[in-house]
Formats: sequence, structure tokens, C-alpha cells
Amino acid sequence: MSDRSLTPELLLGAYEAGVFPMADSRDTDEIYWVDPRERGVLPLDGFRMSRSLARRMRRNNVRATLNVGFEEILDGCADRDETWINGTIRALVLELADRGHAHAFGIWSGETLIGGMYGLSLGTAFFGESMFSRATDGSKMALAWSVDHLRRTGFTLFDTQFLTPHLASLGAVEISRASYRAQLRLAVEGNADILGVPLEEDPQAVVQRMTHRS
Repeated sequence: MSDRSLTPELLLGAYEAGVFPMADSRDTDEIYWVDPRERGVLPLDGFRMSRSLARRMRRNNVRATLNVGFEEILDGCADRDETWINGTIRALVLELADRGHAHAFGIWSGETLIGGMYGLSLGTAFFGESMFSRATDGSKMALAWSVDHLRRTGFTLFDTQFLTPHLASLGAVEISRASYRAQLRLAVEGNADILGVPLEEDPQAVVQRMTHRS
């Protein structure tokens, strides 16, 4: 697909239908649609909080933010040798952020961004797009905070697109395309407000809630 034909409306419609766009590299203009036979999802009541991650969240004096430094988080996700986030996808995600459909969770040590993740939201579905770390467990902390917040604000589906060993270690699983689309249909018809409650400031509170569910 030519990048010129991809609009924010088309992108949201694709996610609602269960497909998502990728590019082969940051330098290509071509975008293709992906519809995995097996879909990665992270059950919002199934996040695995390891003891080492819990200790790091409690002791490392980190803080989390929602939609602060969005562009820096997006660029952090694309800052790798191979990325599917090309210029068109980047521009569309930033536009969707302005429209309230894209959100980013950041983990900070002082004023330094050490990890983060971003995704898109529709109804009670959250589509996790990418994450990164610049310090040990930076992305894991971002994911833990995001799962906690999505649960507290009424989300029901966390789509991780694919299942990687990293995500599997945190509780993600694979489900069939048919099962995913059934869950997606219900989720996009629901209502959740990611800004409905403030993001939890206390890492200890996040750890306690996640450990209680694990």
C-alpha cells in the first residue's frame, strides 16, 4: 500500500477489523497489513510480576507518566537497527495521539526516560504497539504500569499482536484469530476512559495490585 492512501480513519478502521500496518524498515514508503493466524494478547488479570521486577519498581526511585513525552517514547520504540515504524506510521500515530486514540506510558529516573511503550485505544481494547528499554526492566515497568492502569480504567482487551518470549514471560498468551476477533468485537463496542483516573504514582501500590493478581 502507498503511504499516501493511509489515513487516521483508515488506520482505526483496520484495527477495529483486526488487522494492523507494518513497514519493512524506517526508510521504505510501502506499508502492508498484518492479520496473524495466532494473536498475542496479555490478559489484564494475568500479568506476571517477578520478584526482581517488584524489587526494582520499589527500590529504584522511578516514576511513571501517561502521555508525557509522547514523541520521545515513540522515537525510543523506533530507535533500533530494524524497525517497522516508518515516517508515515510515525506521523499517523502522532495524529492519533492528538485525537485521543494513541497513548504512551513512560518510565523515568529523575528526568531521564529509561523505558516506555505506546499503543492505540478503541472502546475497551488497547493495542500495544511497541516498547523499549534504556535501563534494566524499563519496558517491563512500563508494561506493568500500563496493565494496572488499563484495568483501573475499564479496558478488557490488551492486544500484543505477536507473542514473543519476553511477553510470554510477563503473562501474554496466543489465541486463535477467531477467538481474538470475538473478543475484539465486544471490546470495540464498549467504553473505557484511559484518562478517567490519574495514573498511579506509587510503584508500591502497582506492585501490590499486580502481585495480588499473579
